[in-house]
Amino acid sequence: MTSLYIMFMTLVIFYVNWNVFIFFFLVLISMYCVMNLNFFFSNISYTLGMDYISYTLIILSFFIISLMLLSSIKSSSSSFLFLNLILCLSLYMIFSVLNMFLMYLFFEFSLVPLIILILGWGYQPERLVSVIYLLFYTLFASLPLLLIIIYLNLNNGSLFFDYKFNYSLSFIMHFFMVFAFLVKLPMFMFHYWLPSAHVQAPVSGSMILAGLFLKIGGYGLIRFMFIYEYLFMHYSYIWYSLSIWGSIIVSLVCLIQGDIKCLIAYSSVCHMCMCLMGLLTMSSWGLMGSYFMMIGHGLCSSGMFCMANLVYERLLSRSFFVNKGLITFMPSLSLIWFMLCCFNMSCPPSINFLSELIIMGSMMSYFYWSFVYMIFISFLSACFSLYLFSYCYHGMFHNCYSYSFIKVSEYLLLMIHLLPIFLTLLVIDSLLF
Repeated sequence: MTSLYIMFMTLVIFYVNWNVFIFFFLVLISMYCVMNLNFFFSNISYTLGMDYISYTLIILSFFIISLMLLSSIKSSSSSFLFLNLILCLSLYMIFSVLNMFLMYLFFEFSLVPLIILILGWGYQPERLVSVIYLLFYTLFASLPLLLIIIYLNLNNGSLFFDYKFNYSLSFIMHFFMVFAFLVKLPMFMFHYWLPSAHVQAPVSGSMILAGLFLKIGGYGLIRFMFIYEYLFMHYSYIWYSLSIWGSIIVSLVCLIQGDIKCLIAYSSVCHMCMCLMGLLTMSSWGLMGSYFMMIGHGLCSSGMFCMANLVYERLLSRSFFVNKGLITFMPSLSLIWFMLCCFNMSCPPSINFLSELIIMGSMMSYFYWSFVYMIFISFLSACFSLYLFSYCYHGMFHNCYSYSFIKVSEYLLLMIHLLPIFLTLLVIDSLLF
């Protein structure tokens, strides 16, 4: 029913510019889903179905898409609304279909409106290069997954996720199965498309990249992990080792960035590597911690990109060397910016803190000395988050006046990002049990 609503709205917006109406409609859908979280939906039809993993990600999709519309009211048009609703529909279908081929189809189709969004509403001329990175990384990695889907259909006669597939320990099959999702996540060494796309994308593109597109990779790994459990248990140490070293190296790379959006983008790579480590432990705690990290990171990183866009709109620069002393320029946003940075380094009370604790426990059950690497990752995460806040908000501002030219809608946008991060802890018992 929700997909029909979204399809009908895509037809209406070419006649009436209903930006605010669509924003409130998507918020109402997400709030309705939250209020009905105690219901367990499964096998609604032969093609569509939901469990708690996909259900919460669908709520996050509606939530982030509505915040995208709120953040881009000034630049919105009928074509912009159309792209956002098409993205919303494709994400909804990715998280609700039960068929592998349909999931792959919408997985690839969601790339098209995102590319149009970056090309049409991006900032610099270099956005064409970032789109080429995004397109070829994704297409190159997705072709092996299509071959695996064809192989499974020929050998088993079914592509549904709940089917009992044959036993296999082939590394080639495992690599082809996970490569597309590792690039989309992205894992270290397959991540270069992400900072490039973030820097050139508008604020709405950065929000949906950080908030939702990275979660498609984790969701796909979860789905395929239940099909071939022994295959993942046999080879997960390879990606686990790369993720540990990648988190440390990317955290060090964050400390030498000169662009605010670049630093936030690399911090997303670091957190997604931690999420991947939790998934690869193949335990219920690791799955739970990674799932909570996907939700918390989607809200926190999206809010940080909104804040970076507010600074860029006022000062026309994202450089650390220009954006100094913002506590005298925008004092009313200093607390919100500080809280976002704290939640980015997993400080309590936030769902990020809980997810990091659970992931650390699952990592120690998988490889005991993982806690040594986890201490380094957490420390470096705190370092670049505090570096981001202190470098921007402290120091001498280049003008001699102080004012806070922030709109009420922008306060609303940032607070809607902040509140669910720690309010989720109030309902964590219903999520766990």
